[in-house]
Amino acid sequence: MRYGQLQALTDVTLSVAAGEAVAIIGANGAGKSTLLRTIAGLHRPAAGKIQLDGREITALPAHERVRAGVVQVPEGRRLFPSLTLEENLQIGATRGRAGEWNLSRVYELFPWMPARRHMTTVFLSGGEQQSVAIGRALMANPRILLLDELSLGLAPAVVQRLYALLPDLLESGLGVLLVEQDVTQALRISGHAHCLLEGRITLSGRPADLAPADVEAAYFGFERRGRRG
Repeated sequence: MRYGQLQALTDVTLSVAAGEAVAIIGANGAGKSTLLRTIAGLHRPAAGKIQLDGREITALPAHERVRAGVVQVPEGRRLFPSLTLEENLQIGATRGRAGEWNLSRVYELFPWMPARRHMTTVFLSGGEQQSVAIGRALMANPRILLLDELSLGLAPAVVQRLYALLPDLLESGLGVLLVEQDVTQALRISGHAHCLLEGRITLSGRPADLAPADVEAAYFGFERRGRRG
């Protein structure tokens, strides 16, 4: 992936299985959001390919990837502030696939929403807006959900509540690829993790197998000191 002469991503290889959460961690500028936007079809890679169930989708435009089941919850939510909560949710279904996710299912997941469904989203809190963004994505009945900085700008208690939803989504067979600066949250919820630094994967593995010192070294890009004794 290039921005002009700048190589933003290099030799990035990863996979997400149904019912699996995969985390991409890294500092600001590591290329995490660029990676998600490329998978979603908002950027065109200069080389390499993107596959869904063995079918290459690299050339598909973003709206066709939504129909195929690749749906992103973008950084910053990107809701339509002049529309109501329910109208924002319904937008998610306009180019999505047929499936089990509809307004009723989303309202079951977020029980507070029905009472506010006619409220414009500009009057919702940050955590509520993030919930609407997740609900909008689910309305498209994704197979792979791309979560970009779920915790950005939210209070820790709100982040905990949002992450508590993910196990139920995974049990339904949904695959989740999440980009996150909150390393603790990302590693806690994921079955596999990749650390990205300057557009390259510097560490990969199951979170239980990754030593904190190795994660720190990969995250910040310094050599780990040898152990004493």
